[in-house]
Parts: sequence; structure tokens; C-alpha cells
Amino acid sequence: MASGRTIDEDLPVEVLDLLTWLRVERGRSPNTLSAYRTDLRAYVDWLDDRSLTIATVTDEDIAAFVGDLRASGRAESSVKRTFVAVRGLHRFLAEEKEGRSDPTATVEMPKVPRGLPKALSEAEVLLLLDAVTGDEPLARRDRVVLEILYGTGLRISELVGLSLADVDLDGGLIRAFGKGAKERIVPIGNPALRALVAWLGPGGRPLMEPDRWARRGDQEALLLNTRGGRLSRQGAWLAVHRAGEKVGLADRLSPHVLRHSCATHMLDHGADIRAVQELLGHASISTTQTYTLVSTERLAAAYRAAHPRALLQH
Repeated sequence: MASGRTIDEDLPVEVLDLLTWLRVERGRSPNTLSAYRTDLRAYVDWLDDRSLTIATVTDEDIAAFVGDLRASGRAESSVKRTFVAVRGLHRFLAEEKEGRSDPTATVEMPKVPRGLPKALSEAEVLLLLDAVTGDEPLARRDRVVLEILYGTGLRISELVGLSLADVDLDGGLIRAFGKGAKERIVPIGNPALRALVAWLGPGGRPLMEPDRWARRGDQEALLLNTRGGRLSRQGAWLAVHRAGEKVGLADRLSPHVLRHSCATHMLDHGADIRAVQELLGHASISTTQTYTLVSTERLAAAYRAAHPRALLQH
């Protein structure tokens, strides 16, 4: 026979009010509510152990709580998630109850370290680029997809958004439109240029053109799907995936991995970071600097593997 006790009876009324508000007013999912409940129960237990309450806790107490979470060995992502729940509670109370301050307002949000991009090796990229064989229109198009993604570092959305007028074969240039419709001019390497010439020639794109264009703008699209429409992001992704499957790289491969690889390999070969920033269309140099960390890691790994004194014990 049920006792009638609920799993939330040990939680303070402030937490229960928040959970109700999240469920009723914000429509949060059961999984989200469960995560909030778990994190806030840990917070309340921490307060109880120090004879503190939600009403009396200070910003210094909040900072100490975050420090104890880290000291317990939690991953930084877990620390951040718990802090978000605690901050959500105090912000809710500050807005709902007059005169209640928010002690989390001056506490810095825990930062989760950004993962380093997993670039392919240069040998793996060459293997991938050689995976598309044949001279039929679809093979020519897929070769363009791979060569441009790796050769220019374009985002997949920028690639499928290209129009015929954006390509200057004589000058070896592409006009790309990045985030916020920001325009930039990107040079095309010889392999990508050859792939484009083959695709735009008589045995390529013209054979994939429909008798009648279904949508306005498809006629200007650089890349077409098998129905004669503009190639979609999903279609370009599938072209990359197909090539990756042929050489056993499908589980590590995506269009963005080719963008990562382009940047990493350029820096490996001594490219100036400002030039790479311009090529990739990064608004901030700090985004591009992520790739310098990749190159440094690769250099360190190569040193440890090859130098006879790298691992010498004292």
C-alpha cells in the first residue's frame, strides 16, 4: 500500500515552487525537471550541512559551493549544470519575491573547456579525396564537394549556398557568404579548380539540369541534386559520408571535420593565423586560435614519438 509520501517532500518550498513553475509555465520536460531536482537537492544538502538556508546564503557561499563541486572531482560540465540550476532558483526567487536578492549574480559561470577539433591527418584526407572515382556527373559533383570543403575551409551552408556567379574560374576565387551574410573572397587551390572545371563542363552539371527548373534560384545554383534542384546541406553531408565509408573514415567524418582539417593543416605548414582567420570567416581571432592548440598538440605528439631524448628518464 502506498505511503503517500512524494520524492519532493524533503525539498524546501522555494525549490518546489521553482519546479512547479518550470513544469507548468515553462513546459520543461520530465528529464529536465529531474536534472534540476537532483542538482538542487545536492545544493540544499550542502546548505543544511553548513546551517545555511536558501534565504540567507551569500555570494561567497555560492562560490564556495562551486569550489566544493570541483573538489569532489566532478567534470566541469557537471559543475556548470548544477550552477545553472542554482542560479535559476535564485533568479526565480528574486523575481517572484520582493526584496529577495540574487546571490549568484556576482558569481562567475563555470567555463567548460572547448574540445579540440579532431582533424584528419593529411594522408587520410588524400585517401578520402581519392575515394570518389568515375567520370559521371554525380562523381564529378561529389569531388567538388570534397575538394572545396577541404581546400577552402568553407562551412557546409556556405558551400550549398554558392551560385554560379560566385565562382571565378579564371581568377581561381570563390565568393562565399558566411554568418550574418558576411561576404568574403576565398582562393581555390588547383585540385578544387580542376574539379570545378570538370563539374561545369559538358559531362557534369549540364547533364543534371532538369528540362524545367522547379524553383526559382535552382538554375543559378552551383551544385545540383539528382532531381535538378539546389543541393541541400543533407545532400552534401551524404556525399562526404559516402566517400568516408569507402575508406573507413565515415565514423570520424563530417563536413565540419574537413573544415577543421583545412585550418589545422595550414597552420601545420606555417600559415599566418590572421590569414587562416580570414579564410575561414571567423569574426574573432580567438576562434581561430583553437586550431593553434591542435597544431601544438600534434607537434608535441610528433616530438614525443620521434625524438630520442623526448621521453628520456632522469
